[in-house]
Amino acid sequence: MSSTAANDPRQPAAAKPFVPTALAPEDLPVDYSGLIAVVFGIAGVMFRYKLCSWMAIIFCAQSLVNMKSIENDLKQISMAMMFAIMGLVTNYFGPARPGAPMKSSN
Repeated sequence: MSSTAANDPRQPAAAKPFVPTALAPEDLPVDYSGLIAVVFGIAGVMFRYKLCSWMAIIFCAQSLVNMKSIENDLKQISMAMMFAIMGLVTNYFGPARPGAPMKSSN
């Protein structure tokens, strides 16, 4: 054991901790999951697709977990969440979609 410690080429005294550089909120990369959540939310409301509304909820959660800037991202996430919830409410509680087959009561 002591022979491996003596032959170790690493220098623990020379190691420095990594300090990330601070970025301005304008310089942060684009939050693609938030953008996709907005697109799916709008598609769910406009075209009344349940799958798009559920995907918007999933991408909202992903964007919320990976949020870098609270100011910019929270507005986008809240907008996407509102579109997704609006789409789900209109799909499940609204009138039937035109051209969709009617559900039988039997």
